Amino acid sequence: MTSKSKGPLAPLPWTEMFAYWVLSFGSHLYSFYQLHIFSKEHEAGLEREFQLEKGLIKGFKRDPSDFEWTFWTEWAKKSLLWTLLGHGVISKLTSIFYPKLKVPALTMYGLLAASSVLGIKGVSVLLVHLGLSFSVALLRKPALSWATNLLLLSTLHIRPLQEIQRGWYKTEEEYYLLLFSVAVCGLRFISFSLERCWSPGERRGAVELCWLLSYTFYHPFFFNGPIVTYRDYVEQMQRSSEECDGDKSVFSYLVLRLGRIILWWCTAEYLIHVMYMHCIQSNETYLEILPPWALGGLALALVQFFFLKYLVLFGLPSTLATLDKLVPPKLPRCVSIMYSFTGMWRHFDEGLYRWLIRYIYVPLGGSRHGRLYKMLSTGLAFGFVCLWHGGHDYLQYWALMNWAGVLVENGLKSLFASSAVRSIVEQNVSAATERRCVGLLCAFSTAMLILSNLVFLGGTHVGRVFWKRVFVRGWSTVAPPMLAFLYCFAQVGLEWTAHP
Repeated sequence: MTSKSKGPLAPLPWTEMFAYWVLSFGSHLYSFYQLHIFSKEHEAGLEREFQLEKGLIKGFKRDPSDFEWTFWTEWAKKSLLWTLLGHGVISKLTSIFYPKLKVPALTMYGLLAASSVLGIKGVSVLLVHLGLSFSVALLRKPALSWATNLLLLSTLHIRPLQEIQRGWYKTEEEYYLLLFSVAVCGLRFISFSLERCWSPGERRGAVELCWLLSYTFYHPFFFNGPIVTYRDYVEQMQRSSEECDGDKSVFSYLVLRLGRIILWWCTAEYLIHVMYMHCIQSNETYLEILPPWALGGLALALVQFFFLKYLVLFGLPSTLATLDKLVPPKLPRCVSIMYSFTGMWRHFDEGLYRWLIRYIYVPLGGSRHGRLYKMLSTGLAFGFVCLWHGGHDYLQYWALMNWAGVLVENGLKSLFASSAVRSIVEQNVSAATERRCVGLLCAFSTAMLILSNLVFLGGTHVGRVFWKRVFVRGWSTVAPPMLAFLYCFAQVGLEWTAHP
């Protein structure tokens, strides 16, 4: 929930804010400790069922159940770290000696790096998609471009085609890498197509095709993002290729950023050594017998690990892009200071948020044509995200929860911003009390936000168990203290937003 007043929220006494910080931090540590105790008590059973790995830390096992983390960690060891290093070397050399050749050199390198991992057949799939998208975009019909690109994305779910593509690779992981690449490149093709439809057409077709190849195969962003729009990429890369690289602070920046990424990676690895949250969430029996504090620790651990994971996955590509003088989206904001659905969408994956706003929300009318268009634009944006992620049942529930959450927050914001309500509030409620009331509303919003994230991360069974244990069976014992701590989280988040 965002601020309900037109101006910034009033500050609270420092002693009160200090108490919120202590309670927020303390509740995190204690709930994590309780989850750690539960993990160690049931380690033998979890190891039999989920095959815990030998840990990097002596005396601890390692929970390998988060597919995305394990997948990208293994690929980083195999080849991705080396190909990213190669990109950095070529970018630096061309920036120093041949700035005008930087874009062609990076495009060729990205194409070769993709071929080395996906193979000629995998890259051919992307080139076919690129060619079809480019050809349709030349007609300058946005609806036709949308239809074409959605059909191309739908090929990911055609079973006979899946079996053919699986046959190209020795392992399932190699096939998954192709799926991820096609999905992410699909967003780039849509971005190019719509920009082409909206532009006055200064560039010739051959030049545009070269820029589309560069945009598609830019190696740091190729497999997993973050997402940048075609327009931003071209503008920033053109400036980059016209400048000579003489910045002496590059080394210190690189050391600092790499140090932070290593710290984030170590923290994420530490979490899955001391808390087996991904194994526990996969078994409904364990979810039912978790003590209340450990249950809260599981919810916090899952969303915090998700945050750390994307700090690492987006952090290294963003570092390389910054060295190329691009402006990548900001890294995800800590989920513990997220207190609204709208804030989560704006600040967790900023690149995807900008993409949705530019290509779905605004073209469909957004907030310019009344509340009905705003609801429709928001709903279709969430629907597209659900479809892009796979369209599974649990994703449909997650998208509906987020849509409802955003609508409720926007409705309350409009209500409290109305002149009638504002006059009543200003006459009868002090600024500090209003801030506390906003924090209370945010606590409820945060509870629903965490619930929706649990559905996204663990599936409907995780959300169902949490709803039942917290809000049905635990409405008088578990929910009140949970909301009290979420109120503290919200106040810390509100303060962070006011003074970042």
